[in-house]
Amino acid sequence: MPQYKSRSTKPGAEKAPFRPDVIETYVPQEPCKLLEFLIQSMPQRKRTSIKELLKHNQIAVNGVPVTQFDAELNPGDKVQANLTREFRVFSHRRVKIDYEDDDIIVIEKGYGLLSMGTDKIKDGTAYSILRDYVKWEDPRNKLFIVHRLDRDTSGLMMFAKNPKAKEAMQHNWNNMVLNRKYVTVVEGNVEQDSGVVKSYLVENSQMEVYSSQEPVEGGEWAVTRYKVLKRGNGHTMLEVELDTGRKNQIRVHMKDLGHPIAGDRKYGARASIIHRLALHAQTLRFAHPVTRRDMNFTTPIPGSFFKLTGGK
Repeated sequence: MPQYKSRSTKPGAEKAPFRPDVIETYVPQEPCKLLEFLIQSMPQRKRTSIKELLKHNQIAVNGVPVTQFDAELNPGDKVQANLTREFRVFSHRRVKIDYEDDDIIVIEKGYGLLSMGTDKIKDGTAYSILRDYVKWEDPRNKLFIVHRLDRDTSGLMMFAKNPKAKEAMQHNWNNMVLNRKYVTVVEGNVEQDSGVVKSYLVENSQMEVYSSQEPVEGGEWAVTRYKVLKRGNGHTMLEVELDTGRKNQIRVHMKDLGHPIAGDRKYGARASIIHRLALHAQTLRFAHPVTRRDMNFTTPIPGSFFKLTGGK
């Protein structure tokens, strides 16, 4: 007897199978202009057709779409022609991609943006924005959270694009991450030029993290190191390094220090003139989860932080 598949959707409503983009790759052997190189490399196509590819963002050089016909090429450059559709140019006012390869994406997250969804908020997070971006290239692509930043903390984050990269980072985080530095501006004048804050951190039923010098049920040991960068206007700018990565660690330890982070009303600060939490993940250095290459990223200190300490 013939076998019939049951339908869960109406006839004709099935999704078309994914067909990958048709992309041709060329590599110049000597310095040249882009259009001239394309005409030489694609003799089967008319000059007008190649110009159309350029016009519609279907030519990329080293992964970056290029429309300028006389762009300079160097030996070894990777020139790609997408014959199916335009190369996507990622653009978002709250997220900037600093680096991407087949395994990871490193971004700068804006303040006020959730790292990932909650029970109430699913979309408009750093994760959902990047997930939609990677799925545009191929709906089968996936994205994985490796670590998080608080919603009101800006700065560097990393995501994994496959389970191998995710597991390599998460299962060996302390050895893979070589350096994480934050910059924060706290209330008051921190007298010591440098110091260390240590305690057990535990979260209560009100979702607030508090500190204890004695072991407590559910508590996790946390170590925060700081160095003064600048003092002024009743505030102190600090460079902060973490020996451990606990929820709200820097925020709680600055409160323990007697100098809450500017704008951090949850942990004892007054209202801030810059209308944000003055905490920024400035440096992220790690061993690449697949190649083990040393990856080192840093971002500028937000300009608004200098307003708190009286300018640069």
